[in-house]
Amino acid sequence: MDFTLTSDQSALLGALDRLVAPFESKPIDFHGFALVGSDLERELTEGEYFDIAQIPEMGALTAAMAVERLAWLPYTADIALSMLVRPHLPGDWPRPLAVVENGRPGRFVATARTLILIDGDDISLAQVTPDDVEPVDSLFAYPMGRLKRQPKATKLSAEDAATVRKWIRVALANEATGLIQAAIASAVEHLSVRKQFGRPLGAFQALRHRMAECAVLSGGVRWLALQAAATADDGDAALAALHAQDSATRIVYDLHQMLGAMGMTLEHPLHLWTYRLKALMSELGGRGGQSVAVAQHCFA
Repeated sequence: MDFTLTSDQSALLGALDRLVAPFESKPIDFHGFALVGSDLERELTEGEYFDIAQIPEMGALTAAMAVERLAWLPYTADIALSMLVRPHLPGDWPRPLAVVENGRPGRFVATARTLILIDGDDISLAQVTPDDVEPVDSLFAYPMGRLKRQPKATKLSAEDAATVRKWIRVALANEATGLIQAAIASAVEHLSVRKQFGRPLGAFQALRHRMAECAVLSGGVRWLALQAAATADDGDAALAALHAQDSATRIVYDLHQMLGAMGMTLEHPLHLWTYRLKALMSELGGRGGQSVAVAQHCFA
């Protein structure tokens, strides 16, 4: 599949690069888990970037590339669901969006206006107010929240539910792509400057081999995620989400191992990407859930 950018796509993604430039680094005095990008979200809204997928010249593929680029940032906001899932919801539902899976806490639930409620095979949509939700403490690098009371919800048809589930997988895979790439870049920088036995850590062959394996996995995640966005195929979406969750499990472990004790502190920013990946690893049933979906859509 040819992912060569058109002139319109290049111009839009170039403008996005300029918009996010002030958000490339975390504040020096920030030592928490979730770095919420309220200012980033406001600028994306004002620039109408959340509507990229609905522009005929752009479509879901361009939106997926934008999601990937924004996931590189240490700041987090509801971006993937709004850009890739919201255009496929039946009706006009306000953002921000969040997913509540089988009643468990979820990312951005405490600030969402629309909830995607997953209960087994059923999916419902609900508009919520701040009285319906509450934040919860979490080690994940996302603002997590949960329902305080069950809102009035609209149950989707089986066809619409399948479509929403597919695009959640596409959103997950493309967000994971950016997070993985940013985490690898952060670790590479550390290995380049941190010395041991008079040599940069990155000069040791064992670490080079492990980093090369991470890079190969990252490349596979990216191409599968982009293909899923371009084809809108159920099988491609399931494969992309499965490979993203499986690769993230291995990459997160390796990167923290390579950083040693520094990788377990809040001083280094690695956790701003890897702890978001930890949240994504379990969504939609985790690797087991995606494996079942792959079997259903690719081999049935």
